[in-house]
Amino acid sequence: MEERIKRKSGKKEFVGIVKSDKMEKTIVVAVETKALHPLYKKYVTRTKRLKAHDEENGAKTGDRVRVVECRPISKEKCWRLAEIIERAR
Repeated sequence: MEERIKRKSGKKEFVGIVKSDKMEKTIVVAVETKALHPLYKKYVTRTKRLKAHDEENGAKTGDRVRVVECRPISKEKCWRLAEIIERAR
């Protein structure tokens, strides 16, 4: 998995893998980043799990998707699905 941050119109974008699509119009996307540990100088993988709005319920578990920051839709959901990059096999 890879992370991509683009700044167009001030909104963040991430690329990640869909981990859950069990909720209505909501997907859980796992975004992985690699960060250098300050003391041990070793790269550590960090994972964020974002809840994103999927209006058509089109994304399924295992798909690679791009999510974009948006206004808060619910308590934990402030991302929306921009596109499905690659379907799961």
